[in-house]
Amino acid sequence: MASTSPIISSDPLAPLFAEWRRLRHTALIPYITAGYPTPAATLGLLRAVANAGADIIELGVPFSDPVADGPTIQRSSQAALEHGVTLQWALETLVDFRRTHQTPVVVFTYLNPLLNHGPAEFARDATESGAQAVLVVDLPVGSDPALEQTLEASPLALIRLLAPTTARERALEIMRRTQGFVYYVARLGVTGARAALRAELVDELKLLRSLSTVPIAVGFGISNPEQARAIAAVADGVIVGSALIDQLDAGGTEAAARLVQSLRAGLDR
Repeated sequence: MASTSPIISSDPLAPLFAEWRRLRHTALIPYITAGYPTPAATLGLLRAVANAGADIIELGVPFSDPVADGPTIQRSSQAALEHGVTLQWALETLVDFRRTHQTPVVVFTYLNPLLNHGPAEFARDATESGAQAVLVVDLPVGSDPALEQTLEASPLALIRLLAPTTARERALEIMRRTQGFVYYVARLGVTGARAALRAELVDELKLLRSLSTVPIAVGFGISNPEQARAIAAVADGVIVGSALIDQLDAGGTEAAARLVQSLRAGLDR
């Protein structure tokens, strides 16, 4: 059986998760779409989410064909594209965020914007802009060894996705090749807030924790403090995206920040 030890040659998130695990602190990881609801609102939203209790922020790069994202994030991505938001713009906004906040940021992107920017150039520019990690949704382990090596060897942590349908040996390989944390997809299908979590989810997470020490963060469908609390018992992080954008649509930045505060309170109970 292949080693389950993760690659840690460049992993700025590793010491954070080690300390959080020691403190029994579950990382709260909100997702926001760069440029949504407007480019002018993004910096304030980043700051508000950080102030409300985010441990890590996923900054989504808008893309025209976001196949893993549900209608809420697709809508936010399309609106951002109509405002002319690009990967470069997202990195420039991150520079502004870094003037006041040190909350770690994961650049959440699809492959095409990264390739258009240039892989080596992206790794350099994202690092210089203040990012700690990258998640490329449509870059499975082994699909592009040269690109994966470029990102793995960079100062950025390369986060990997893991689905409930993944076979055990493949899961072991993904966990070995992840940096930062592995993003476990809570359910099949696309992103979107859900009223209830799958009954099998906790058992699946317990099994993964028995196979590897790599941190596990869970996303896709988490929408309230009760769900976040249930996940916290067996995972290192909770990721919330669509529910946050729904609150942003309903009540602006203040409503989004209140959701983050309520999730943090639920995790800390």
